[in-house]
Amino acid sequence: MKTMITVQAIPAFTDNYIWCVINQRHRAALIIDPGEAKPVLNYLNRHNLSLSAVFITHHHGDHCAGLKTLLAHYPAPVYGPKFEPIDEVSHLVAEPQEIVLSQLELTFKVLDTPGHTKGHIVFYSDEMLFCGDTLFAAGCGRLFEGSPLEMFTSLQKLTALPDSTKIYCSHEYTEANLKFAQVVEPHNITIKNKLHTVNQLRAHHLITLPSTLAEEKLTNPFLRCHIPEIIQAAQAYANHPLTSQTEIFATIRAWKNNFKA
Repeated sequence: MKTMITVQAIPAFTDNYIWCVINQRHRAALIIDPGEAKPVLNYLNRHNLSLSAVFITHHHGDHCAGLKTLLAHYPAPVYGPKFEPIDEVSHLVAEPQEIVLSQLELTFKVLDTPGHTKGHIVFYSDEMLFCGDTLFAAGCGRLFEGSPLEMFTSLQKLTALPDSTKIYCSHEYTEANLKFAQVVEPHNITIKNKLHTVNQLRAHHLITLPSTLAEEKLTNPFLRCHIPEIIQAAQAYANHPLTSQTEIFATIRAWKNNFKA
């Protein structure tokens, strides 16, 4: 990441993060998924930032409901998913489009990641991934509109990014996700150690993000459907043989839906 670029989390609702990417030299900001306007307006004002652009990953209200109010104060281009038209989005984008933000001195690649919703997109630049509700630290989004195959394919696409990629997801779900991961893969020491660290952070109400793709490949069960212990756990949960990684994924996603930590 370029030294003049910083990324800050703006808390919203009970567990959302609205991400703010800042070019310190230009005091220019990019906002990702403003479900609420007030905390964003307060942050921009407090830090004397101008709003250069807004990115939207998908149509759920906790990711875009703050747009109208935010734009009334800071008119700016809004880039959002081509296949999920949202009233305030001025630029509909999809893979393989790129977005050049001159004030930020960054160029973002748009990747299509259907699964959580049909038209979900993510934004990647300079080893930063703003992935909405597709990939979480130690987890992935629920399948509200897409199929298991779509979500599994989307996650596999993200695993092809550099291991040093920082994962900026939209919710503070890490602790609960790691508790599930530990049940699925109880002998994974990396999960145990990360959960200990995350428990300490959350005990002090501190953020657990960003993760890195390297960490996710070692701790996230939804990226580890090829691991024998996870295959065995999924088959035990399903109580019948599973013949593909997509079936493994679908089984542990359904298991997570019903999991109580």
